[in-house]
Amino acid sequence: DVQLVESGGGLVQPGGSLRLSCAAAGFTLSNYRMSWVRQAPGKALEWISSLGRDGRTTDYAGSVKGRFTISRDNTKNSLYLQMTSLRTEDTAMYYCAFGDWWISSNRGHGTQVTVSS
Repeated sequence: DVQLVESGGGLVQPGGSLRLSCAAAGFTLSNYRMSWVRQAPGKALEWISSLGRDGRTTDYAGSVKGRFTISRDNTKNSLYLQMTSLRTEDTAMYYCAFGDWWISSNRGHGTQVTVSS
């Protein structure tokens, strides 16, 4: 079965950092464009970053550009999101996704990030 399992979320103060991980099973992560998306309470799903199959081509939403970094480790079949300079508005459930991120079955169950003092 295809499975994505996110981890690394938690409670962090504004200005802090977190590193999210996404472990893939049942498929080879590097064969797909991989993305991170998030959903804050009461808000729509928001795409925040993608990594191309080449492992080098990256895209970021304006709201996170310069603060977040997407990467992967092929040996661990895992995707990462390094988040720095976190803001209260970054509070959300974070999901990793393969291929078309807007398809719910392409996403994991998520990891909660709460930015609060």
